[in-house]
Amino acid sequence: MGLSLQNLTFSNHHFDWWIQGGFLMNDIDLGESTLKKVSYRLIPFICLLYLMNIIDRANVGFARLQMQDDLLLSEDVFNFGYGIFYVGYLLFEVPSNLLMKKVGARLWIARIMISWGLISSLSMFVWDQWSFYGFRICLGIAEAGFFPGIILYLSYWFPERERAKMTAFFMMAIGLAFVFGNPLSGFIMQYLDAFAGLHGWQWLFLLEGIPSVILGVLVFYFLTDYPSDAYWLSPEQRDWLVAKMQNEEQHRRMVHKSDCLVAVFQWRVWLLILLYSTLAIGTNASGAYFPKLIKQQFDYLDTFQIGLLSALPHICAIVGMIVFSISSDRMNERRRHLIIAALLAVLGWSLAAANFSPVIALVGLCIAQTGMMSMIPVFWTLPASFLTGAALAGGIAMINSVANIGGIFAANILGAYGLWSLAVIHFAGVVLLITVKENSAKERTS
Repeated sequence: MGLSLQNLTFSNHHFDWWIQGGFLMNDIDLGESTLKKVSYRLIPFICLLYLMNIIDRANVGFARLQMQDDLLLSEDVFNFGYGIFYVGYLLFEVPSNLLMKKVGARLWIARIMISWGLISSLSMFVWDQWSFYGFRICLGIAEAGFFPGIILYLSYWFPERERAKMTAFFMMAIGLAFVFGNPLSGFIMQYLDAFAGLHGWQWLFLLEGIPSVILGVLVFYFLTDYPSDAYWLSPEQRDWLVAKMQNEEQHRRMVHKSDCLVAVFQWRVWLLILLYSTLAIGTNASGAYFPKLIKQQFDYLDTFQIGLLSALPHICAIVGMIVFSISSDRMNERRRHLIIAALLAVLGWSLAAANFSPVIALVGLCIAQTGMMSMIPVFWTLPASFLTGAALAGGIAMINSVANIGGIFAANILGAYGLWSLAVIHFAGVVLLITVKENSAKERTS
């Protein structure tokens, strides 16, 4: 068989295939069955891990409904404490991701989860402003490297044309964390307040930190570091996946260098940092303020009811993430999808800021959250399109860490300048996307 084809795209499938020496129809079935098996094995479990990550990081936004008054913390003090989480998070993000590449995802993610779960539960002992700051910094240090580590981990297992969709399925955890976490947090604070002499917010931290510790132990036994170690795949499936991912890696290496310092000096990395900083400000501000904003609009609801209503924007966001990511993968297009999602964020924050009525404000929050969250899985396909090796590990971590500097000030920005400020910030993201051209096809792996 003399047929030798490269970069062949099948219109009925979402995969590009590198084929050398010959082509058989069952190669398609083998690829599909392999990726399906990998997806079912890894994505639900990773989604569960990230769900607990978001709950343990963001439940302080719900705890503020009681905690702020109980500890006599001012609005500015609480907002600063919410954002100071990112001090430790930013400092340890890049080293953590590089260590994960060296020691393996299984060991490193297990370590991250156990440490953050313990610190989250111990946050029940916060007693004043300074202890609040201390626990938030420690939580940031413990969590550093989890999210970029997972993004890097997915790049080991899924071809680029599948990555936005798989990233979206994994990142559904953000929406699910609030869909389930907000009602759960409201229930705990409403019905366990004063039980055994503890405040509701103390029970919140204690009970929501324990599952992360348990899952951290399970990570060590369940995750597999690399496709070559996947005993749960058949030999044929394992060989196909290893060859597929190696071909993509070799293609990137032919075009781009893999030294970690390359990421620091890549203008495209800094462009992504600027873009992601708009998202970091918006998503962190929403996490800090959504329960309070909804409480202001519907002040006749109790804490549990606010938790239920706070889940609505995140349900909308889950749908948006899936639709945008599947469409982006199918069309192999990123920039226009990001622009449309960013415009939705602008529209949503504008409607919420206009405050025509409580219902319209809630609709605005739903649209804003949908737009912001729909950007994220599409965005995280971009670093792997021009970085490889150590540069990819360091680049992902650097983008996430430097851009999240905005997260330190997000709650303060919303508190000081209101909802219109978030509409303006996301409009800046739209302008950035419009004025910068997408990478050429030659610089993307297919």
